[in-house]
Amino acid sequence: MTEHIPKPETSPPIDLLTKTIRLEALKLGFTKVGFSQIDQIKKNSGLDSWLQQGHQGEMHWMARTAEKRQNPNLVLEQACSIISLGMNYYVSEKHSEDPMIGKISRYAWGEDYHQVLKKRLRKLANWIKETIPSCQGLFYSDTGPVMDKVWAHKAGVGWIGKHSNLISREQGSWLFLGEILIDVPLTYDEQSNNYCGTCCKCIRACPTGAIVAPYVVDSRLCISYLTIELRGVIPLDLRPLIGTRIFGCDDCQDVCPWNRFAQPTMESSFYPSEGNHVPQLTKLIQLTKKEFNQHFRFSPVKRCGYSGFLRNVAVALGNSKDTLAIPYLEQALVHQESLVRIHTAWALGNIGGNKAKSILTHTSYLETDPLVRREIRLALDAIASRFVGAVGEIHKQLPLY
Repeated sequence: MTEHIPKPETSPPIDLLTKTIRLEALKLGFTKVGFSQIDQIKKNSGLDSWLQQGHQGEMHWMARTAEKRQNPNLVLEQACSIISLGMNYYVSEKHSEDPMIGKISRYAWGEDYHQVLKKRLRKLANWIKETIPSCQGLFYSDTGPVMDKVWAHKAGVGWIGKHSNLISREQGSWLFLGEILIDVPLTYDEQSNNYCGTCCKCIRACPTGAIVAPYVVDSRLCISYLTIELRGVIPLDLRPLIGTRIFGCDDCQDVCPWNRFAQPTMESSFYPSEGNHVPQLTKLIQLTKKEFNQHFRFSPVKRCGYSGFLRNVAVALGNSKDTLAIPYLEQALVHQESLVRIHTAWALGNIGGNKAKSILTHTSYLETDPLVRREIRLALDAIASRFVGAVGEIHKQLPLY
């Protein structure tokens, strides 16, 4: 009786393996696929300089994981290849310019892309594991300490534009990114060229001037940061610039010339869920926490949290300057969350008028939170200042005798 000796594991040739991974990724719905060899990117990532200038704001995890972000082998020690994957999320619907309709960033109109991409990444990672059982790997979709845009650039998926988003010549910048780190060598793609040229449309379009230099975004000024990552009070001087944007901002991508090549996504999960495309601000400001959690349970919008979301809605209503918003803001001015009351007071002051002044004055006697009381005083001062200014303008127009 002869002893059974297992056959040694054999892997497909590198070129064939790379080609079949690419084909499998495209079958799973990814629209861009690229391969790069792992090395340290500390010298040219720009991350250290960006952090030193404080551009990360309250995103403290960026600094904590800076070394890992610039050296993937600290994430997966034996990794030698990164598979960068992009998925088109563009839909052709436009934002509403109605001042009583909130603007939610296009990427959050549909289902949470983290979950959609994670399922596809897991399927692809499992397929690779079945093909090469000894393979070790990790996958992320904007959830791990990996500089996905840098690696996507190195893998030829696209280049990083002046607005800091990745741009593909064929598909524009409406791309979700994910990556798989593996310990298997592959055939690597060439790094993408940069085709921004002299164009600076994204820099000029930014409502808050957050693109402080080409390719450099100061998160502390960015509306996406202010409405999503910032957990506290939005700075006074930035509130009017937010307009009716209640979750994220698309302005820099909307003006990008390369997005004229964008085609509607084939992924149904990214099409607008009910109420996410043209949400009525007066309805949103009345949401209970339970209703918020229910409505946005499958949406990226849940990231900013209940009080953060109502904060954003209050600012948008203030920027609408519509007196029809006043009754809804009056209700929000006694909300249990002080963060909501702070921004509601500002909103009433920004709309102004006798009705708003009366509500603020009455509430000032009842409010106990010193931060909210201060905001109410500032709102009343703003109304008074505009009144004095208006009277002054009237006097200027009176005939002299």
